[in-house]
Amino acid sequence: MLAITVLTEGGHRHVRPDAGELAGLVGRIGGRDDRFLVVQRIPDLPGVFVQVWHEDEDDYTLEHREGTPDRHFQALVDGPEPVVTAMTRWAAREDGWDSGHDWTRVNLDVPEPPPPLECDEDEREELEARVREAIAAGYDTRVQLAELAEEYLASEDRRPVSPAQARDLVDRLWLERVGEQASWEGETDPERIGRAFEALEAAGITARENFACCRNCGQAEIGGVSSPDARGYAYFHSQCTDAAAAGHGLTLLYGGFDGSPDTTASVGREVVAALEGVGLPVRWNGDPGQAITVVPLDWRKRLVG
Repeated sequence: MLAITVLTEGGHRHVRPDAGELAGLVGRIGGRDDRFLVVQRIPDLPGVFVQVWHEDEDDYTLEHREGTPDRHFQALVDGPEPVVTAMTRWAAREDGWDSGHDWTRVNLDVPEPPPPLECDEDEREELEARVREAIAAGYDTRVQLAELAEEYLASEDRRPVSPAQARDLVDRLWLERVGEQASWEGETDPERIGRAFEALEAAGITARENFACCRNCGQAEIGGVSSPDARGYAYFHSQCTDAAAAGHGLTLLYGGFDGSPDTTASVGREVVAALEGVGLPVRWNGDPGQAITVVPLDWRKRLVG
């Protein structure tokens, strides 16, 4: 798999595709509402991306930016194969990935930095704390975090954080977290949870991380994302994620789609076995009416973006 996220014109997000999937995404663009791709590294870094535009029978316009608008370049490419090659080498951070193309700098205006926030110190600290919490949870993109930052202090008659200020704040705190995670070594507990959930999916149990906003919504929506032959489900919602990121362990909800206590208990045992199989400590008394908890848990979720 490639350490990238691919965003399509239609708003679909493909995380860690392999080279074949990337080739398929590039090869299909050109039609209405499917003319470009934006590729970001994992973790996403502000202003660092490669993208491609293609429409009808025209050449492919390949672009890349290395931080600021004055480091934005483009080249015309005559087919999808060299685009895929360049993107794959870019994703792998290969020296000379951009060789073989006639790059020209794109003349873009450099935006003025946003003014300081017009809020008192307590509000600023509260806003930064909330954004840091969301970053530590680890599932939101920078776009989603900027929306959170813009709306968090807003009221009917006051919007103290502009979109540009929100993006600036998020980028600063995001890079702060990227710096922290650079020192992390080995597999983290959230990555172990990811492996356990992959095993559950392979065994016919729908498993979703950070799914829905609460238990009520999760229970109402989990069936809609499950395959027809799934025997049961396991998930944790965003409030569970926030609690885990705050150091309180992780609560998992589970059940069988036939609604019977026996099936729910059976699914619970499989969930426990999957979690323990990746080395996580689990608390559950076998009662199908009780949630499963993973505690203690060191929530170090590496950012994607």
